[in-house]
Amino acid sequence: MSETTLPISALHERVEAIFRKAGLNSVQAGALARVIVAGERDACKSHGIYRIEGALRTVKAGKVKPDAVPELEPQEGSAIVKVNAKGGFANPAFELGLPVLVERARALGLAALVINDCTHFSALWPEVEGLTGERLAGLVMCPSYATVAPTGGNKPLLGTNPFAFGWPREGKPPYVFDFATSVAARGEIELHRRASKPLPEGWALDAKGNPTTDPEAALAGAMLPFGGHKGSAIGTMIELLAGIMIGDLTSPEVLDYLGTTTLAPFHGELIVAFSPEAFAAGRPGNPFARAEVLFEAIVGQGARLPSQRRFAARAKSEAEGVVLTQAEIDQLDRLLAFGLDAIV
Repeated sequence: MSETTLPISALHERVEAIFRKAGLNSVQAGALARVIVAGERDACKSHGIYRIEGALRTVKAGKVKPDAVPELEPQEGSAIVKVNAKGGFANPAFELGLPVLVERARALGLAALVINDCTHFSALWPEVEGLTGERLAGLVMCPSYATVAPTGGNKPLLGTNPFAFGWPREGKPPYVFDFATSVAARGEIELHRRASKPLPEGWALDAKGNPTTDPEAALAGAMLPFGGHKGSAIGTMIELLAGIMIGDLTSPEVLDYLGTTTLAPFHGELIVAFSPEAFAAGRPGNPFARAEVLFEAIVGQGARLPSQRRFAARAKSEAEGVVLTQAEIDQLDRLLAFGLDAIV
C-alpha cells in the first residue's frame, strides 16, 4: 500500500479546510484541527483523522453548533472558571478558558475549569499538556454516553468516561496518562470492527449480557470497565464530578439526548489544575526534582512511563512528517471535496 508523508503544518491546513468546507467557523475548525493533527502526529490513530467523519456526522445531525463561539463566564477571584461552549465542541472552549485557569491556579494554588454544554471530541491529553506546559499538574475528566455496564451489571449505564493526569517535567516530556475507564476506548472497538478483528476476551458483553469477542455484538451490547469494580467505581466518580456536580449531563442522559452512539457525545468537562510549587511551599525539597527521583526509580526497574511511545512518535513526526496511507489521503480528499455531503 502506498504512503504519503505530510508536514504537520500541511496536514493541519488540510484538516482545517475540511471543517471550514463543512460549515464550521474559524473558532471551531481551528481547535478541532489542532487536536486531530496532534493525535495523528503522536500516532494515536484512534484519535486522529479517523475522528473527522464522526465530528461531521454530529454536525450534520444538528447535535453540535458549527458556528458556536464559547463564552467565558466572569467569576473574579474564584477558583472555579466557567466556560459555556454554547453547543459547540469542547476544544475551543478549553482554549478560551486555559489562560484564566492557569492564572487562577498560580495565584490560588489550585483552580478548576468547568466547560458546560459542549460536544466532547477526541482525547484528553491535549488539555493535560496545556497545563503541564505551564508548570502545572492537572486532572481532566468527562462522561460520555452510556455504553459501559457497571461491574456485576449487564446493560450499558456508565460512559467510557476518560480520565487524564499530567505532571510537568524540566526539559523532558511531561508525565501523562489518558485512558478510558472502560477496558478500551469505544474507538478501539470500532477499529476492530472495521478490520474484521475479534476483540480480546473480557472487553465486552453482547445485547443479552453475555461475554463476546465480536465487535459488532459489542457495539450493540456493552463494554466492560477496566479492573472490574475499581474501574466501575472510578467511572461512577466521573459521572458525579464531571456530570452531576457541574450541572451537566450524565452518560445515560447523553444517550437519551442523542438517541445513538454514532454521534459525538454532548455533556460537560472538568479540568483541575494544581501548582506543585504552591502546594510544596514551606516544605523541604523541590517538587519537580523529587518527582524526577521517582520517575528515575520507575525507569530504573525496566518499566516504561506512560505516553513515552506517543512522545517518541511525536518527535519522529516533527522531524520527518506524518505518514498517511493512500486510503487516508483519499478520505481527506473526499471530505474536502464534498463536505457534509460526504457523510452518509
